[in-house]
Amino acid sequence: MEHREISAPRAGKFNVHIEGDLKHKHFIILTVHDLGCNHTMWKSFLQHPSMAEINKRAAYIHVDIPGQEDNAPDLPAEHPPRRGAGNSLCYNFPSMQSLGEDLVCILDQLDIKQVVGIGEGAGANIVARFAMAQPTRVLGVCLIHCTGTTAGIMEGLKDKLIGWKLEHLGMNPTAEAYLMMHRFGSFEKAKDQEELNKAINSFQQSLRKNINAQNLKRFVKSFMKRTNIAEQTGKMKCPVLLVTGALASFNHTVHTLAGFMLAKMEKNKVEIIEVEGVANVLEENPDRLAEAFLYFCQGLGVRPRRVSFRATLEPHVE
Repeated sequence: MEHREISAPRAGKFNVHIEGDLKHKHFIILTVHDLGCNHTMWKSFLQHPSMAEINKRAAYIHVDIPGQEDNAPDLPAEHPPRRGAGNSLCYNFPSMQSLGEDLVCILDQLDIKQVVGIGEGAGANIVARFAMAQPTRVLGVCLIHCTGTTAGIMEGLKDKLIGWKLEHLGMNPTAEAYLMMHRFGSFEKAKDQEELNKAINSFQQSLRKNINAQNLKRFVKSFMKRTNIAEQTGKMKCPVLLVTGALASFNHTVHTLAGFMLAKMEKNKVEIIEVEGVANVLEENPDRLAEAFLYFCQGLGVRPRRVSFRATLEPHVE
């Protein structure tokens, strides 16, 4: 992948990884990752055989949220230095809204007119905000495990505990457990425990070895302080594909968001797919996600229709 640093007014800079030819592919997909992850979380899914049809025609812009790249140095302090302490940099970690709005800087600096957005968890919330802020720059969005509401009381209490432990202990069992529940939900009931265990072990190793705990704390804090976007979904003009696992920790909030979208948007532009027996659709059932995403892209008109493709995949809504 080609690595670029893209400046933005509130995010400071995004680390962007470009996969494929931006000028000559049929369309461009912009990805945003979840908490405790970075652009590498998409690697296995994009290399899955079910994604071959899209990969032939699409280029990718993978976005790393500030400070979340592998082995990232500590972000500058949040508060200005005391008088006489020198010229140390000050960096206020951007809000979820600022992150979503600043994504347009990536398109502008890469000279990209429109993209298809895909995000998971916190990344899906950011992609949704981008689509609402820049309706003419987004062809469609696939939002995996996206929540549109503010953090509830219990979620807020967990945040304070996790934030304190990341601050004083670094990556620790409590923080790991929270992030695993966030990404994998009720994984003890999953259909394919062997595959899920591989995904969980890989996620754990990445948290312990690659992710900067101090920077992650600031991303978690930003996510927990997110504003409600459900009421604003009427600003979204592009088609939306909502995806959730039946066992996902945010399953209920995904359905709540879908209800708001169906009430405030054109109904034929909103589709929700719930996959039974899984918590993390991306890791546990990439076949189903790839199939749904293929049809979604086809509906956007970015992928040429072919009889052979339509003959091999039957539409299925769960």
